[in-house]
Amino acid sequence: IMIKVRNIFFPFLLFLITNLFANQITNANDFVYDKNLTNYKYFSKVHKFKFISQGISLEMAYMYLPSNNKYKRTVTLLHGKNFTSNYWKEIALKLNSLGYAVLIPDQIGFGKSSKPLNYQFTFEALALNTKKLLDSLNITSTQLIAHSMGGMLASRFTLIYADIISNLILINPIGLENYLEYVEYRDISFFYKKELQLQPENIINYQKKNYYDGNWNENYELLASHLIGWINGEDWHSLAKISAKTYDMIFTGSVIEEFKKFKVPVSLILGTRDRTGPGRNWKKTGVNYDLGRYDLLGKKVKKMNSNVNLIELEGLGHLPQIEDFELFYSELEKVLQN
Repeated sequence: IMIKVRNIFFPFLLFLITNLFANQITNANDFVYDKNLTNYKYFSKVHKFKFISQGISLEMAYMYLPSNNKYKRTVTLLHGKNFTSNYWKEIALKLNSLGYAVLIPDQIGFGKSSKPLNYQFTFEALALNTKKLLDSLNITSTQLIAHSMGGMLASRFTLIYADIISNLILINPIGLENYLEYVEYRDISFFYKKELQLQPENIINYQKKNYYDGNWNENYELLASHLIGWINGEDWHSLAKISAKTYDMIFTGSVIEEFKKFKVPVSLILGTRDRTGPGRNWKKTGVNYDLGRYDLLGKKVKKMNSNVNLIELEGLGHLPQIEDFELFYSELEKVLQN
């Protein structure tokens, strides 16, 4: 009897496992989007700001939640490389419910914004684009909250346009170390080739391992769905080229050396489990430095500029605002300005 039960049970278990995996891949392949994310719904109305940059007519997509309290400040939210402005939903709605006006742009090359192939992507260019958007909305003062690559952009923006930034809050920003000190420079064609090789399961596996400590759920999948949909879509070759250019921007646009120059309040909110370290697979010969140690990076920044307010969230990774919103927000509200 024991043998019969095991013989029946094992094939059934194998069937379940096989179909579970198959369903995951099938679901991933169900996401298909064009370069403008035409059929990808954002949580609020999307506006388009038309302007010219580098001689190119562009449209910058953004959401704007106006304030019902004239005494509350404006907050601008800047997204990371692997995300769109839509992942700010929970923070944006929370802040707006408290009376803050909230501006949530997609940078050029990302989300629903224009994606020009012949554009020179630099943090200075993206900062200028964002400044033009603020000017178009008559926003003369704002707090900046930024995540991941958005943290590098927000840092550069604050150094250039310090007079309109009242408060800078960085959530697990990349760029807290100058990557080219430790890794070999690779040109855009290297990243382009890597991007073209991506499959939907690569996105899922990377984010599951590096963002969420091996966990995966429907919410995490939705946050990755635009990347998966782009890979599945007809525009991936051009999108891969743009992605390669923005990778280059990350390696060549180091800003950490200038953190000591900040003239506004700066807070670092870090999930210390994060190990995001661009370039760790092609470090220079003889370099043993461990990239992406967010449990150590905040303290290093603090030594560079003692005025930086460091908040460390133990047990959380690259997206503390997604993994544990309540814990994250309990710390965020301490550093927000009214």
